[in-house]
Amino acid sequence: MTAPVLALVLFAVFTLLGFGWRSWLQRRRTGSTGFRGLSGRVGSIEWFAGVGFVVALAAAFFAPVLQLAGVVSPLGILHAPQIQLTGIALAVVGIGATVYAQADMGDSWRIGVDPSETTTLVRKGFFGLARNPIFTAMLIFGFGIALVTPNVVAIIGFALLVLTVEVQVRVAEEPYLLSVHGDAYRDYTESVGRFVPGFGLIGR
Repeated sequence: MTAPVLALVLFAVFTLLGFGWRSWLQRRRTGSTGFRGLSGRVGSIEWFAGVGFVVALAAAFFAPVLQLAGVVSPLGILHAPQIQLTGIALAVVGIGATVYAQADMGDSWRIGVDPSETTTLVRKGFFGLARNPIFTAMLIFGFGIALVTPNVVAIIGFALLVLTVEVQVRVAEEPYLLSVHGDAYRDYTESVGRFVPGFGLIGR
C-alpha cells in the first residue's frame, strides 16, 4: 500500500470514528447529533475559524489525492520511510485519543458552540490533563497524516489547522464556557493547561 493510499485510509477511519460514529452515538443517546455548525456571524473571527477548520480537513484529504495523481510531490527533506512510519504511528495515536476524549466528554460533546445552550463542564479523564484534549488529539492526527504525505498541500493544511484550532478555542469556546460556568471554569483554567498539561493556564 502506497503512502497516499494509506493516508486516505487513515483519514477515512478518523472521519468515520471521530465524526460519523460519534454523531450517530450522540443522536442515539441524546436525540441530537451534536453538530452546532459554524460559530459567530458570517465574516466574524469565529466564523473564519470554523471555515478554516473545514478547509484544513479538506487539505488533509486532498493532499494524498493530489500526490497519488502526481500533481504534487513530497518535500524532499521529509520524504523518508522513517518519517512516513512516524506519521502513521502519530495518526493512529491521534485517532485513538480523539475517540477516547470524545467518550470522556459524554453527552456534552459538541461540534461548534451554541451560546443559548448549557452543557456540563467535564473535568474527568483526558479533560483532567488538558482543557481541549479532543483538539489536541486532532492536532496529533493532523501532524501525523501530514508526515505520511508531506507535500505542500499537507503542510499548509496542518498549519491552517493549528491556527484555526487556536482561534476557535480562544475566541469562541473559552469565552462561552466562562460565561456559562463562571468561577468553576475560571478555576479549571488556572489548574489545567489549554492543550497540554501545564501550558496555557489562565489567571496565573
